[in-house]
Amino acid sequence: MFLALWVGGLVVALVAIGLFVFGLRRRLIQRSGGTFDCSLRWDVPAEPDFSGKGWVYGVARYSGDKVNWFRVFSYSPRPRRVLERSSIEVVARRLPEGEEELALLSDAIVLGCLHRETRLELAMSEDALTGFLAWLEAAPPGQRVNVA
Repeated sequence: MFLALWVGGLVVALVAIGLFVFGLRRRLIQRSGGTFDCSLRWDVPAEPDFSGKGWVYGVARYSGDKVNWFRVFSYSPRPRRVLERSSIEVVARRLPEGEEELALLSDAIVLGCLHRETRLELAMSEDALTGFLAWLEAAPPGQRVNVA
């Protein structure tokens, strides 16, 4: 009986520590500011896919001429994707359709982009989208900006 209680207490402690580390990691990512909630779908086919598959919830952070994208449900302190401002080309903007509406946050807008010839989609709120497009257009002189 004592062993079962000890093992149960250990499991509860490990779960609590895991949740604490998730929260601490997110706090450290957001500490430097310039962050927004942003779902990402990488390497999207050319034809539209409204199945909701492939979306990963994350947090994006502006860092100079780059946007660092972090998965929310990860312990890694490093960004999963790094998008360079000069390599991002916005090709489409739309509202979520079909099963995508269930996979994304309720107020999300989907932005279709090309990054170094890789198709990707970003889903973010209207406010985050306004900031993202302003950041893209605020590129230093001499850099090309492709915003549809």
